[in-house]
Amino acid sequence: MLKAILFDLDNTLILFDEARFYQEYFRRIETRFADLMPADIFRKRLISATHALLQNNGEMINVEYFMNAFAEQSADRRNRLWNRFLNFYETEYDKIKVNIRLPDDLHETLDKIVRTGLKLVLASNPIFPLNVQMKRMAWAGLDHFHFDLVTHIENMSFCKPRIEYYLEICRKINEPPQACLMVGNDPINDMIAARAGLKTYLTDDSKDSWRVTLDVSEDLLKDQILHIPEPDFKGPLSDVGLVLQKYAEEPSVNCTKL
Repeated sequence: MLKAILFDLDNTLILFDEARFYQEYFRRIETRFADLMPADIFRKRLISATHALLQNNGEMINVEYFMNAFAEQSADRRNRLWNRFLNFYETEYDKIKVNIRLPDDLHETLDKIVRTGLKLVLASNPIFPLNVQMKRMAWAGLDHFHFDLVTHIENMSFCKPRIEYYLEICRKINEPPQACLMVGNDPINDMIAARAGLKTYLTDDSKDSWRVTLDVSEDLLKDQILHIPEPDFKGPLSDVGLVLQKYAEEPSVNCTKL
C-alpha cells in the first residue's frame, strides 16, 4: 500500500529548456565570482565539484562535500565562497529568464494527491540550497503545496542517481521504500529508485532528451554500467492519479504499465 509519493521537479512538475537556462545561469554566476577567479576556472570548478557529489558516501552533508571540492580543502575560502553562492541565489537567481510551461492539469493533479493524505516529497536533485528549490517551485505556482520533505544540498548526504539518496529519503519520512512511488522524467536519475525498492513512474510530458553539464549522472552514462529496471508505470503526470486509484481499489496490486 502506498504511503508516499516522491516528485522530481525539473521537467517533471515544471517543463523548460534546461540547457538554455543553464547557459544564462553560468553567465550570471561567473560574473558574481569574477573578483575571485577567472570565469573559465570558476565554471570548471563548479561543474567538477557538482559531479564530485556522486562520490559522497554519506559521511557529510552535500554542501560540505561540495564546498570541500570547490574550495580545494581551504576552510577559510570555503566559508567565504559559500556565502557568495548564497548571496547570488538570494539576489540574482530570480533574474535568470526562464520560459516555463506546465504539464497538463498539474495543479488539479496535485490537489487530488494532497487529498489522499499521502506523504509528499519534492525529490529534486539536492545540488542547490532550499531557497533555489522553492524559487523553482514558485515559477509554476507550486510553492503553496505542502511537502513533507524537500531535498536540498543542506539536508541530504547523497544525490541522484545514488540509490542511497532514495533510501535516505525513506528514512527521513519514516516509510519503507516499498511503500513509496517515485515520479520523474529521467530514465536514470529518477527510475534508478527501483533499485532501492521504490515503485517508479516515468513521465513523458517533457520530450527533451538532452542533459545539462550539472547533471551528476554524466559519469555513469559514459561508463554505461547501470542496470535500471523498466518503470512500473509510464505516462503523463496527469495520469498519476490513476495509479493511486489502482492502489486504493487493490492495495496489493502488482504494478503494470498504464
